[in-house]
Amino acid sequence: MEAKVRYLSDLKFNIDTWKRELRFHLSEMDTFQEKLEEIVQRHNDPMVLIKLEVFQNRIMIEKNAISKLLHRCRNKIANINNADFNENIDGRLQNEQRPLKDDMRTYIKLHYDLKEEMMDYFLEVL
Repeated sequence: MEAKVRYLSDLKFNIDTWKRELRFHLSEMDTFQEKLEEIVQRHNDPMVLIKLEVFQNRIMIEKNAISKLLHRCRNKIANINNADFNENIDGRLQNEQRPLKDDMRTYIKLHYDLKEEMMDYFLEVL
């Protein structure tokens, strides 16, 4: 039982860390949105505005993905809090983290790719 408590504690720590990171990324997307609104006021070049609209759409998609991942994190925490301490770790609980972990890894890669593209765009137009 002690091993299970330690395992669940580690799993909860990972999920809490991911939730903090997702909330930070959500805030970061708001900051990027503000910067895009600043560009709209400065430029009327159609190519600049087309790229800007693409980034605005990608920000909306990213915020939606963050929302879904946060929801999944909350559900995982609820599952951990309701865990049966007599259940064997080798079963459901061991696989509890795997899909979310893989999805977080993919999301983080995509987030930083978007962030780099936006930073390059800002350098180009500001």
